[in-house]
Amino acid sequence: MNIRITHNSALIIIDVQKDFCPGGALPVPEGDKVVPVLNRYIKKFSDKGLPIYYTRDWHPGNHVSFKSQGGIWPPHCVQDTKGAEFHDDLLIPHEAVIISKGTLPDKEAYSGFQGTDLADELKKKDVRKVFTGGLATDYCVKSTILDAIKDGFEIVFIADGSRGVEVKPGDSERAIGEMLSKGAIRVTFEDIYSRD
Repeated sequence: MNIRITHNSALIIIDVQKDFCPGGALPVPEGDKVVPVLNRYIKKFSDKGLPIYYTRDWHPGNHVSFKSQGGIWPPHCVQDTKGAEFHDDLLIPHEAVIISKGTLPDKEAYSGFQGTDLADELKKKDVRKVFTGGLATDYCVKSTILDAIKDGFEIVFIADGSRGVEVKPGDSERAIGEMLSKGAIRVTFEDIYSRD
């Protein structure tokens, strides 16, 4: 399969933060393995001058998703902590845009579109095709992709640059199935090419 990167494509990197990598507060198994893969996509988009967005969980200390507040997760990605920082080896070009989500204590936000201006940012730049990968396949990647489809974007799921939490075995494959059934296209780096 060949998927083209065109002038109206953008890249969204989802939540590649220290707390979601091995040693973090809420580690995704092999979460750090996405970094070198995503860096290849980042370099390709950056070299072409195409927009790149990075979402991040940016939670207050009393966020509704935390167990202490009745949620299901341990505290993670608390604003201005080491765990909320992006992985040290992740490339972040100076022109990249950071999208913070889950910033309000009482609002969940798995999707990069929820409570943010990401959709407006993409539309302002006339983006129609969005390449998306990161952490975690079965939560924030899935939610972001499903919202992007609802907003009318053509979606490319970066399978080789995503990993799942797998709260229940098979969660990631089920998430991928749902994304594909709604219209996302699944790719690895070898599937993409670009027209200069």
